[in-house]
Amino acid sequence: MADASSDEKRERLKAALWFAVGQIVDEESMKKNRNATPQFIGALTEMVWEQIESTATDLESFSRHAGRTTIRADDVVLLARKNPDLHDLIKDYVDELKAKKAEKGKGRPTR
Repeated sequence: MADASSDEKRERLKAALWFAVGQIVDEESMKKNRNATPQFIGALTEMVWEQIESTATDLESFSRHAGRTTIRADDVVLLARKNPDLHDLIKDYVDELKAKKAEKGKGRPTR
């Protein structure tokens, strides 16, 4: 029965993604005075879904390889390694967050 529940969740997530992609496409279509077919929205949704699944699989693999069960920011930085511009943006953001966290930690009294 766990498979049926998992399949149902997967289908609900895909439906939510389809709805969100459809809204974005509709908004952009109206701005550009163009039309998009339901087939286009469906194909775009499938493409985005496959990208999400691929990304999730890669992140899980990086985490497992490091001996962890939790995905961390470093895994996301590693995922972006093949896109230098994206990698730099993500790395800078992660470094900024780490610096803020370290700064917050300095203000705490030690016991």
